[in-house]
Amino acid sequence: MLRGLIFDLGSTLIYNQHNNQWSQLRPRMVSDLVVDLKAQGLTFDNDQFAAAFIHNIEDFDQQRQTHFKEITTDYILRVTFKELNIQADHLDLPRALTALFAFSESQWQPMPHVHPTLRLLQERGLRLAIVSNAADSANVQRLIDNAALRPYFDPIIVSANVGVRKPNPRIFEPVLKTWGFAPNEVVMIGDTLGADILGAKNANMKSIWVTMQADTPYNIAHRDTILPDAICESLDQLPLIIGTLEVGS
Repeated sequence: MLRGLIFDLGSTLIYNQHNNQWSQLRPRMVSDLVVDLKAQGLTFDNDQFAAAFIHNIEDFDQQRQTHFKEITTDYILRVTFKELNIQADHLDLPRALTALFAFSESQWQPMPHVHPTLRLLQERGLRLAIVSNAADSANVQRLIDNAALRPYFDPIIVSANVGVRKPNPRIFEPVLKTWGFAPNEVVMIGDTLGADILGAKNANMKSIWVTMQADTPYNIAHRDTILPDAICESLDQLPLIIGTLEVGS
């Protein structure tokens, strides 16, 4: 019997116009960060800082994609300060990170059909959680609130807080412990084969691949090797798909 559903966040419950091509937005994001750091009194060369910070983001991203351990944006920013000998002892770091993510957060909006679908699933008595791979927890929390999603979900797990990323199955343990459910009573729903769907398999859970924003290089690479239990092309299809999985469980 299925009792709980774990959702990914980005490109599953919310979507953006850029189809996750965040490298296109990064110069604007870093520019906004620089403005805030300068307003807080830090002294450095703008271009040198931007180049070093972007390099570190890309380098650490390769590491997190390989080892499935989360490396927070807070840490990457501190590493950059240290490399460039920038004195940031009195910096309001949460404020600076908020400035960094503000523009990207404005690009996200609720996925079509998300609220009616979540209400219907709740009415069926299913427990709902979010497990998100993200390097900044506060960024995720704001995205959730901006889309008015918080009332549906408990718990909300962010890799920045637990130190590991999907597909490492350890990231699901806080949800299963909170609910007291066995893995075979839970379905993982997400857009990334190599994280959400493989993570579900690693944790012995069923999985549904949502494909509204799934046309990415990562998914193309895994399309024939990581197979979900079901495919969902629009969130309003989820209740029927979940009903089918329940019959087969």
